[in-house]
Amino acid sequence: MHLALSQKKILLALTGGIACYKAADLCRQLKKSGAEVRVVMSAGAQAFITPLTLQALSGRPVHTELLDSAAEAGMGHIELAKWPDLILVAPATAHLIARYQQGLADDLLTTLLLATEAPVALAPAMNQAMWRHPATQRNVQDLRALCKVHIWGPAEGEQACGDVGPGRMLEPAELLAQCAAFFAQGEPGVPNEYRSPVLGSALQMQGMRVVITAGPTREAI
Repeated sequence: MHLALSQKKILLALTGGIACYKAADLCRQLKKSGAEVRVVMSAGAQAFITPLTLQALSGRPVHTELLDSAAEAGMGHIELAKWPDLILVAPATAHLIARYQQGLADDLLTTLLLATEAPVALAPAMNQAMWRHPATQRNVQDLRALCKVHIWGPAEGEQACGDVGPGRMLEPAELLAQCAAFFAQGEPGVPNEYRSPVLGSALQMQGMRVVITAGPTREAI
């Protein structure tokens, strides 16, 4: 169990890609590490893996529809957007990244991404040419700069289509480690970009001994 993940609320979102099979194992590992997990699946993700699989692994109903009259009188997406300590989109397709960058809210996941105040992490998964495309790279940079989105990956290697290069989603164990490091280094809801990579939170500083110096004495030769 990762102590940093204990009782953390993680919204795991799947979009349409073959890497969805890895997301099932990621969900299992997050639960095993003590996190509370809810799952959102796009229509494309459901073509690769069934909601029933993720429901069994997370122990909760899977969210798939934006307009659900049975959830909070039709406003369940707002409650869901307020729930997590972290939203992790894994896999995050080029299509999802582009829609997020444009600020679209035409399904449950994109609506959640715009409505939430929780930090967001994307685990890209796509063909190597799609990842290298200037439009994808621009979208990723925009999301980093404008929304303070965390980009975890992608990895390089052989892809399902036979190509070799960057675009593979990180393995579940790697994404689990990224989640644990995120919560260990920063307070929930505060992107790590705003934290010192050395000092971290006040809790991490307890017991530390600090030397403060005004700098060295220097003399000209």
